[in-house]
Amino acid sequence: MPPAPDLSGRVALVTGSSRGIGRAIALALAGAGADVAVNYRSRAADAQAVVAAIRALGRRSVALEADVSDGAAVARLIAGVEEALGPIDVLVNNAGIALRRELEQLTEGDFDATLAVNLKSAFLCSQAVWPGMRARRWGRIVNISSGAARGAGVVGAHYNASKAGMEGLTRGYAARLAKHGITVNAVAPSLIETEMTSANSLADSARIPVGRLGSGAEVAQAVLMVVGNAYMTGQTVQVNGGLHFN
Repeated sequence: MPPAPDLSGRVALVTGSSRGIGRAIALALAGAGADVAVNYRSRAADAQAVVAAIRALGRRSVALEADVSDGAAVARLIAGVEEALGPIDVLVNNAGIALRRELEQLTEGDFDATLAVNLKSAFLCSQAVWPGMRARRWGRIVNISSGAARGAGVVGAHYNASKAGMEGLTRGYAARLAKHGITVNAVAPSLIETEMTSANSLADSARIPVGRLGSGAEVAQAVLMVVGNAYMTGQTVQVNGGLHFN
């Protein structure tokens, strides 16, 4: 088996990929041969920089703005990807927000916004792409979860709920789509070095058995693994430096 999947001729969409983990995943997929659509909500210049890096690898790419928590925006996004690059073979649901709140601060608006961006978006995007994958008898959906789905985390109870829901969604889709040649898995990073963690004082590398924060490239490596494995579905791969057995 090759060390990385051969995605030549495949089209991938990575939501929230203008920076951080999403950027690393988009570049990794392009490195494996895929043409990649870069989705963003507000950082157009960053998204265009990712597109330029993907094209430098010899792959096609396009940046498309969309709020993936909105159904109409998702429909426009999918149509834009298909027009520019072709039908979507690989979907990575990476878009998310992390509003740090203690229970005393947590509002209904915070809860609703977090579930909309972190969980509803994965539902909307998956619903939009799986029928085409079924018709072609091949597809990969990867949901970027978090260690917060199983532990207390450093963001808040609303974030825990959104990521636990994403892993339930993963298993539900996996069970129903396996017979169509579509795998659905989750990758759950914890304490990865990004803008999100650098702004959080609780993201302390001393808590991690390997002694450091993880990198976006290490998360992307796990994404490539599940994309390349046709026998693996409904699983959550944790990327956390040993944090959850410490």
